[in-house]
Parts: sequence; C-alpha cells; structure tokens
Amino acid sequence: MSDTRNTLSRRNVLRGALITAAAVPFGLTLAACDTGDVGGGGGGGGGDEDVDLSDKMVGAMEDYDVGTTFVATTPLTFNMLYRDHPNYPLKDDWSFFTHVDETNNVTFDFTSVPLSDFEDRRSLLIAAGDAPTVITQAYAGTLDQFVPSGALLPVSKYIEHMPNFRAKVEAWGLQADLDRTRQIDGEYYVLPGLQESAKPTYTFAIREDLWQAAGLDSDPATFDEFRDQMREVKAASPDLDYVLSDRWNSGGPMEASLNASAPNFGVRAGWGFGDGTVWNGSAYEFTGAMDGYRQLLEFYASLVQEGLMDPESITQDDDAAIQKLTNGRSAVIGSNDQEILTYRDNLVQAGNSDAALRQIIVPAGPAGNFVDNTRFESGIALSSTALDREDFVAMLQFLDWLYFSDEGLEFAKWGVEGETFTRAADGTRELMPDIDINGLNPGAPQMLNTDYGYHNGVFMPAHGSTQDLLDSMLREEVVEFRAKMNEKDPVDLGPGFLLNELDQEQVALQQTALKDACYQATAAFILGQRSFDDWDSYVGELESAGMSGYLEKFNNSLREA
Repeated sequence: MSDTRNTLSRRNVLRGALITAAAVPFGLTLAACDTGDVGGGGGGGGGDEDVDLSDKMVGAMEDYDVGTTFVATTPLTFNMLYRDHPNYPLKDDWSFFTHVDETNNVTFDFTSVPLSDFEDRRSLLIAAGDAPTVITQAYAGTLDQFVPSGALLPVSKYIEHMPNFRAKVEAWGLQADLDRTRQIDGEYYVLPGLQESAKPTYTFAIREDLWQAAGLDSDPATFDEFRDQMREVKAASPDLDYVLSDRWNSGGPMEASLNASAPNFGVRAGWGFGDGTVWNGSAYEFTGAMDGYRQLLEFYASLVQEGLMDPESITQDDDAAIQKLTNGRSAVIGSNDQEILTYRDNLVQAGNSDAALRQIIVPAGPAGNFVDNTRFESGIALSSTALDREDFVAMLQFLDWLYFSDEGLEFAKWGVEGETFTRAADGTRELMPDIDINGLNPGAPQMLNTDYGYHNGVFMPAHGSTQDLLDSMLREEVVEFRAKMNEKDPVDLGPGFLLNELDQEQVALQQTALKDACYQATAAFILGQRSFDDWDSYVGELESAGMSGYLEKFNNSLREA
C-alpha cells in the first residue's frame, strides 16, 4: 500500500474525527472561534506569551528563526513513535540519522510500529499513557478523542517557538483551515503537514489508444460526455468486456472514484465521505440524502445498466481490477500518478506494449467544476509529557526546522547535496545516477528511501510542502495534471464546529449508523438492486438512523466567523 493511498484515505479528516482506541474512522469537526492568529488561546492570543518556559530551554537556540539551521546547543535525544513502512524498513545506519546527528546534534529513540498495526498501536499507547513524546503520522482530527483526558499537548499554545510553521500558515493563507481543527478549548493539538497548493491525485486512467481508435482525442469536459465517450469506445472495441472496471473497495464501494467525482456533484463520497456533512452556504446537510448524491449514483448506475461498467467494480479487490485492464478486458480504471506506472508495466509484461494509458482531468458535473482543495497532510502531535522535558523548547525548534523549514523539507525529501543529489545552476535537483526514487533513475542499484532513509513518509509528510519541492520529483505528466486540476474551483469546506464532549459521543454513534446505511444503499443503487423510485424511502431510513438530530448538533454549534 503506497503512502499516497494512506494519505488520501484520510484527507478529509481535516475537519476532525472521533475514533475508538483501536480504529480511525471518518471525520468530525471540532473548532473554536477564529482567532486570526496561528497560536492558541481561542481569543486571538499570540502563542505562549503567558507561559513561563525558562526552565525548559536546555539545548535551545536563542536566535532560532526562519532561515536558521537548528543546531542543539547540547546533544539531545527525542523519543518518537515511528511508523515502519515495509517498503523501506527502519535501519539504524541510514544517512538521514547520521546527518541529523552531525548537523542538528539530535538523535532519536524510536518506538517502532509496523505500518499494518500503526493506527491501532498508536491509539493504545496514547490511551495507556505510554506514547512517546513525538507522535508522527497524525492527521488533524484523528486524535481528538484523547484531548479530554489530557493525553495530548495543546501545541497551539507554544507556536511562538515554531517560526517556520507560523510563516507558512500566514504566507499560504492556511489560518482558516487551521482554525477548523481547534477543539472546544480553543486550541489545536496536531501540527499538520502544510502544502503551498492542493495536491489532487486521483482520477481515471484510460486506454488512450482505444480512445483514439474511436476517434476521441480529448478529455471529457463533463461526466455526461465521459459516458458518451465510453459508449463510443465500447462500440469501437467490441472485445472489451466492460469499458470501466474499477478498484479500491476495501472500506466501501469505489472509494477513490466516488471521492474524486463527488465534488462535481456538490457532495462528499468514498474516501472523502468524512463525517458526511456538506456545507450548502448557510447550513450543513448530510451528503447521502442530497440530490447531488442521487445524481452521482445515477451516473454510475447508468454505466452498469448500459454494460459500460463492470458490476464487480463495487466489490472486487485491486488485483482483479488491474488484471482485467492488463488482459485487455477493460479500458478505464481508477488511478493516481504512481499506480499508472504499475498499470503500464503490467501491460508491457503482458505483451501489450502498444497499449497507451493516460490520466484524464476529473470531469465537471451538475454542481460545477470542483476540486477538493485540502492542503493539510499528516503531521505530528505531542504527548502532554513533552512539557515536562527540560529540552521542550529545543524540541519545538527542531521539529519546526525538520517539518516546516525550506531547508529541513528539502533534506527530508532529497537528502544531502553532493551525496544523494546534485543541483544545477538554475536550482534544479538531480539524483545521483546510482540512486532511484519514483522511477527517476530506473534500474539504479540503490533507493533513496530504503538505503538512505530520505523520502520517508514519517519525516516528509507533505512531500516537500512548497510547490517547488512538491514538483521536483514528479514526472512532467503529473505536474501538468495537477496544474490543470488546480484550475478547477475549490470546494467551500464551510465553518468548523464547536461540540462539547457529550455531543461528540452522541455524534460518533450516529455517524456510524448513518454511514453504514448510506454505503449499503450506495452499492444497491449503483448495481440496480434498488430502484431510484425508492429514494424517498432510503432518505427515511437515514432519518430513522438519526440524521436530523445529527445535523442539528452540527448546525447549532457552528464556529463564529
């Protein structure tokens, strides 16, 4: 499973999540008044101006600021929860660690947890009070259930010591997004990875050669046009079983494709379902009961009815869908910038080297031409025990340098100039010829992550954060795709919520019942097992599951603008 997949599946937990100690489901927003300031206090305060940290300055730099390399004034060791990815297993002798030690005077004491068990173990460690000081791979909102117990540090109180984080939030206009993550106490507890611009990733890959054989040479402008094109491809290529055979069904039907499509129908779906609420400009509605959601399902149901989409798209595993594309039985599949490379390799290995794949821009829909504009990635949270450390301020400075400074971000992504990459006069970076990542040097004997420890999702949550770094390892086709996707209109996320602890508990229970009812109906409507004439009855089922009360809690607790 790729980092990209893990990231997208939680992109919409920006607005918060309620989870049990052993699972991380979809989101729930908790926010306080807009302070207009990166720091905390819920009332426009300036970080930790009232907090005396004079006894917690061991190792800290007096002149640390934007543009300064953090160097601890005495050797420091920070304990950290580490997500061990099977694609690049943790190694003590990575160049990354050597240079952090030599350059920053910092070493790590890891609690290493396998990727497959990371979320469960993280929750259990926090709940038991055994979490390391630095908790990595934290998405804004996914740890909210630990806030009332005091297990997490309200990090917004101490942002004064993180100048790079503050500067990027201000420069990139992320204050409102950050405010949506505030808790009822006015503070936020996760420092998210920041992006200069949105990073749209998922869409459809199409067999361009079959499109051209059907006389089609342009992306469909709308979903209706996409269906028309699929009809023409099917007519021109009768050997196809179906034009579209989709994947990514582990948590629900067609989670990637529904997520990518939904904004253009004015709703949320698939991986983007989140808490199920959609802002209509004046109040929140439940996505599964909206006319746009019905239109979304009607589109995919029409594909099944006309024999354009494989009914197994709703339930099949990824390998089955990929195999159908590889064997020439389908011509369209959900995709991202990494998966399309796998598809292409499989086609070549199957002897179908004439097959050409490209990713289309997600079409517009009845609601308009929209893109999910979330610009937060996984970040870090701190155990409340962090404040007990004598090196607390130095730790904040180091984390600010590594995760949010231009220098630290480049280091985590590319490594060290002269060792892992070179830099041309125009600033362009190029990997050393014997090192590969993302297919930049195919066949090179070493990997930047596996052998050196760079390009590691634990230390590079936003893949570079700045647009320059984000684009620096991307193929030109990916840069062009994202640029065109970012020309679409951004989704209005609406204001945040301010829910008390009792409402949080009630909403969490209702949320599960509502999502389950919606997902079951989603599959049934798309497959034609349930008629759209039955839509009103379905909405009634959502009402019986508590939809009105669910929405009432949110709409009665909106964050003031």
